[in-house]
Amino acid sequence: MANSKYEYVKREFEFHRHLPASNWIVVRIDGCHFHRFSELHAFEKPNDDRALRLMNACATSMLEKFPDIVIAYGVSDEYSFVFREKTEFYKRRESKNISLCVSYFTIVYGMKWKDFFPNNDLKEPPYFDGRVVCYPNINTIRDYLAWRQVDCHINNQYNTCFWALVKSGKTEKEAHQALKGTSSKDKNKLLLQQFQVNYNDEPAMFRKGSTVYRDKVKTDDCGNPIKRTREAITVSNFDLIGPEFWENHQYILGEASDYLCLGGKEKYGYEYVKKFDNIHRLPYSNWTIVRISACQFDQ
Repeated sequence: MANSKYEYVKREFEFHRHLPASNWIVVRIDGCHFHRFSELHAFEKPNDDRALRLMNACATSMLEKFPDIVIAYGVSDEYSFVFREKTEFYKRRESKNISLCVSYFTIVYGMKWKDFFPNNDLKEPPYFDGRVVCYPNINTIRDYLAWRQVDCHINNQYNTCFWALVKSGKTEKEAHQALKGTSSKDKNKLLLQQFQVNYNDEPAMFRKGSTVYRDKVKTDDCGNPIKRTREAITVSNFDLIGPEFWENHQYILGEASDYLCLGGKEKYGYEYVKKFDNIHRLPYSNWTIVRISACQFDQ
């Protein structure tokens, strides 16, 4: 870049925040105004299988594009991507981690839309925001994923009850009022007694969310057996809170065996995990400039 008298604006005001070393990096992507977006595109309530499978397809593309992502977890219009502890993805620059993940996920969502909604044209562009959080060890990574899955259960159980009440004739205000202060057991009872729905029989993708990871398999793309184990990106709907998934997939986090040797006794809990979720705020009384630059546009 040629030197000029104006370059002070870069030299004196642009700072690149590098994420701390030896930390797992989580980039969480969340849909913006997706309540309106889902209504505009007539998503089924409380869950639209097509929309969830579209999100899973986008997450799969993320793992294909960025090999440093070891596991991803998604529910509704949200997805979390876990980068390995020692990643040097764009030198761990915070702005690059967020902007690349959000922009790539968003464009893939638009490109794959017709695969899942062939008879439903996009009426407005979808867009997502993102945040990046660093976690110091496997314990907190597992607690983070457990936290998101607990949220999935709480929100989905509420929404299942809410939309069952609305479809039965109640207004949305009446449905909210009917569910106010109810426990998980109360909601299961409501579904079973009033609508003959056993919540545990609902699809696992709705109740548990979706996990995307590289599985070790001994078959080719057509399902034929092969001698050597290979990695295949897999979408599943397992329980991430208990030990079974992690015992069977210790290679995902690399050092999961250390955690399991402790019997999970060092788990910190969801409130501890939330403490890491601090948002760096831009200074007051400053103009904010966001510069967007193309990535790999020569390709």
